[in-house]
Amino acid sequence: MFDHLAELSLDTLRVFETAARLRGFTAAALELGTTQPAVSQQVKRLEAQLSTRLFDRIYRGIELTEAGQQLFEQVHQGLQAMDDGIAEVSGRGQREVLQVATDFAFAAFWLMPRLQRFHEAYPQVDVSLVTGERSQAMLRPDIDVAVLFGDGRFHQGESRWLFDEEVFPVCSPRLIHGKPLSAVALQRLPLLHLRGEQASGWFDWAGVFRGFGVASPPPAGQLRFDNYTLLIQAAIAGQGVAIGWGHLVDGLVEQGLLCRPLEGSLRSKRGYYVVLPPRKRRGALIERFVDWLENERSA
Repeated sequence: MFDHLAELSLDTLRVFETAARLRGFTAAALELGTTQPAVSQQVKRLEAQLSTRLFDRIYRGIELTEAGQQLFEQVHQGLQAMDDGIAEVSGRGQREVLQVATDFAFAAFWLMPRLQRFHEAYPQVDVSLVTGERSQAMLRPDIDVAVLFGDGRFHQGESRWLFDEEVFPVCSPRLIHGKPLSAVALQRLPLLHLRGEQASGWFDWAGVFRGFGVASPPPAGQLRFDNYTLLIQAAIAGQGVAIGWGHLVDGLVEQGLLCRPLEGSLRSKRGYYVVLPPRKRRGALIERFVDWLENERSA
């Protein structure tokens, strides 16, 4: 049994898995606490034992060959299964950390209000949030799960739909004295703008008004923000009307901090997706977190 493992050491397979996952011998050496020549020598030994080239040496780095990619997937799963099994048997009390990347808006308005329920279900897991602009840069090697806005076609990683983009105007109830408005009347109010709306693929005010049948472009607002969280805080303070994203601001509307001055909403082909970065381990903890996200969406 396990005849093909007879001449291979676990240390060699660990070195290979680390180098393949991090796409570099130097990075692997740093993670493993050894030297780059030692990692390179271990990989060469493994290639010799298998009579197969596992990496192509390219300018400033390495790339897995087809055989190397196939071996990496199997070794990665095997090592992860062994690690999970040892953790369960040893009953370790060590806390686990899950690195989750997303944008400021999703973190502040959707994820943070719900994280307490995740901590109650999994008290031994700490969630470390990494926030920034929507970017493929979030799919870096240390990230376990990313929640990104887009059309689901990300250059890296496996994506799973979370919810569609749905937008509608929102403002403080004080701004409209509790009275619904028409789209034309809404255009006369101060509009809060988000810098980089078009670049990010989000709806902008021109697109919102077109969607509601108003052809003339809205005036350029005096208040412009590069952070959606600050923009929403300005709307709550009564400084103008914001574009509200369904699921992100629903809780604020339910609390009465914001209201919808105009009936109806608009949808696009975009939305939020749960993205598993490439070559990232598919451990039980990650799967539990993804399942939890999907259950929260349906709640």
